[in-house]
Amino acid sequence: MYDAIVVGARCAGASSALLLARAGYQVLLLDKSAYGSDTLSTHLVHQPGIAALARWGVLEQVRASGCPPLERTIYEVGDIRIEGCARGVEGQQTGFAPRRRVLDALLVDAAVQAGAEFRERSQVTGLLRDEAGRIVGVEGRRAGLRFTERTHLVIGADGMRSTVARLAGASDSVRHPLLTCAYYTYWPDMPADLELYERPGGWVAAVPTNDKTTLVLAYFPQSRFDEVRTDARHAYQEQIRITAPALYERLRDSEPAERLHGSGDQQNFFRQATGPGWVLVGDAGHHKDSITARGISDAFQQVESLAGEIGCTLGGDPAHLDAALDRFAEGRDKALTPGYEATLGVAQLDPHEQRLSLLRAVQSDPELVAIYLDIVAGIAPPQALYTPRLLELL
Repeated sequence: MYDAIVVGARCAGASSALLLARAGYQVLLLDKSAYGSDTLSTHLVHQPGIAALARWGVLEQVRASGCPPLERTIYEVGDIRIEGCARGVEGQQTGFAPRRRVLDALLVDAAVQAGAEFRERSQVTGLLRDEAGRIVGVEGRRAGLRFTERTHLVIGADGMRSTVARLAGASDSVRHPLLTCAYYTYWPDMPADLELYERPGGWVAAVPTNDKTTLVLAYFPQSRFDEVRTDARHAYQEQIRITAPALYERLRDSEPAERLHGSGDQQNFFRQATGPGWVLVGDAGHHKDSITARGISDAFQQVESLAGEIGCTLGGDPAHLDAALDRFAEGRDKALTPGYEATLGVAQLDPHEQRLSLLRAVQSDPELVAIYLDIVAGIAPPQALYTPRLLELL
């Protein structure tokens, strides 16, 4: 009998297991994939997420992996160039963008060291319910053998296409149409800052990561997905050439280190977060277009909120646990809605003149640049930018 069974051992799931195990709970962590495998990702962890890794004692391992700190951000759109660094949070001014095979494995290792039990290549196929309909465990398959485990709480951290969400019957509370499709690969020996380039119909990002490579992503309107996918490599290179010509010149004579990765299924939703005996964290409960790269940092925020709300309720009165889960759900929606709405705006790939006028004012003042980059990182709300200095410039 486990206090919690976590389904999914990526950023949200492994960190959930880590925090609950450190709180003294008996935790089983399951993942259908192999330990240390890769997954689609922008890799970027903004400063709030970096602060969480520091609190958990995992940041130094990220540094030791060879992942470079992202100390400066460059953002270009039209005639505007914003360059600088965020003010940061809890002393963390830099971001990092570790490969997921690195970051996820470090979090799994930390969870195991804290006392969690980890089983890789374990596919959950069903949820167990008691006579009242409360979820009390999971069933699944590993190495061709079926298994059944019981628990006080099932945590679905198994991604946008969550099996736990489907089996629990979690409905959407908010959903918006697909807005972009994205392709990326890794370029060796191409030094870069965190670089963002935008134009109508296009968005390109360069993000240094492990192995002395730089991740370069190209975004397209969702309406172009069928066209782009017919010759994705050509479309990818053309988007970089048109949207970020200086970046294109730096990589045009190189060959990528890996094949091209991509997705045309960047869903935008909030799902029902919880029910009797179950809860969703990370992309399982809330997903948005990756263009703002908020997923990992938002997952860490959810996990800390969940662990804080649960407190000492696991194994006690189920009504107390349900009340804690309801508080988590309410807090999740309140905390993540502003970033969700901002992401939907950016993913339109249509920078409007009012926004460009604001950015022209911002680029002229270092303090406004720092505040703006705090907003990009999810540290500060958009209204923080409207200082007397900005109003004077406008």
